[in-house]
Amino acid sequence: MSFQAGYVKLLKNGKLAEKASILNKHLDNCMLCPHECAVDRKEGTGFCQAKNKSIVANYGPHFGEEAVLTGKRGSGTIFFGYCNMRCVYCQNHSLSFAGEGKAISDERLAEIMLEIQNEYGCHNINLVSPTHFLANIVNAVHIAAQKGLYLPLVYNSSGYEKVEILKILDGIVDIYMPDFKYFHNESARKLSQINDYPARVKAALKEMNRQVGGLKTESGIAFKGLIVRHLVLPGNLDETKLILNFLKKELSSNILVNLMGQYYPAHLAYNYDNLN
Repeated sequence: MSFQAGYVKLLKNGKLAEKASILNKHLDNCMLCPHECAVDRKEGTGFCQAKNKSIVANYGPHFGEEAVLTGKRGSGTIFFGYCNMRCVYCQNHSLSFAGEGKAISDERLAEIMLEIQNEYGCHNINLVSPTHFLANIVNAVHIAAQKGLYLPLVYNSSGYEKVEILKILDGIVDIYMPDFKYFHNESARKLSQINDYPARVKAALKEMNRQVGGLKTESGIAFKGLIVRHLVLPGNLDETKLILNFLKKELSSNILVNLMGQYYPAHLAYNYDNLN
C-alpha cells in the first residue's frame, strides 16, 4: 500500500502551516464549534471550559475501539479533557465535565503522537474529543510531521461541529469518526444541553463524507474514510431508525456504522425516568 497521511502532503506544500495559522486565531476569539463563544482562550473560557493549552487525560494503545482501528497493535488514542456537549449519561464525565488531565504544550502533544507511532507501534493517532483543542492539535501535527509522523489521523468527535472548521481540516484528517446522537432537537436539548445538534451533525456528516468518502482498508485496517457511531438509548429506537435511514440515504454506501449497545445509566442519568 502506498498510503500517505493527508497532513504529510500538506506539510510538503506548505498548506499545513497555513491551516495551523488560521486555527490559532481562534485562541484569541474562539469560534471553533457551534457555540461560537468568542472568548480569548488565554484569558477565559467558554461553554467547553477549555483554555489555550490541550488537556490530555491519558494516551496509548487502545483495544476497545472498532476492529478496523485497533488491529493487533491498538488504536493510538489521546483522550482530551472537556467537551462541547453536556450529555447527562456521559460515561467519561470526569474528563468531559471536570476536565481531568494535564495541561501540556503543543510540543509535548507532538511528542506524544510520535511516541504512539514509534514506541507503541499503533495503527493510527485517535483524537478523542478534539474539537475544542483543534488549534493545538494541528500545531502538534505540524511539529510531529516534520519529525516523521505518518500515521492516519482519526477525528473521534461528538458530531457537534461547524462545517467551516471541518473544511479547514480537509486533507489533515484521514478518518472521521463522529457520533450521531440524536435526530430530534428536543432530545438534544434535554439530554445534552444543545439546541441545534441534529442540523449541525447532518451538515457535518455530509462534509466529512465529501472529504474522505467511504471506509478504505488494507489488511483489515482502516486508513481513510468515515465511521459513524450511534449509541442506542433506552426507549429511543424511533430516533435510531431515523438516524440509520439518514445515513443510508445521504452518505456513501460503504461507510462503517457502529450501532452501540453499551449504554448504562452513568453520571446524571439517574435523574431521568427513561434513562435510569
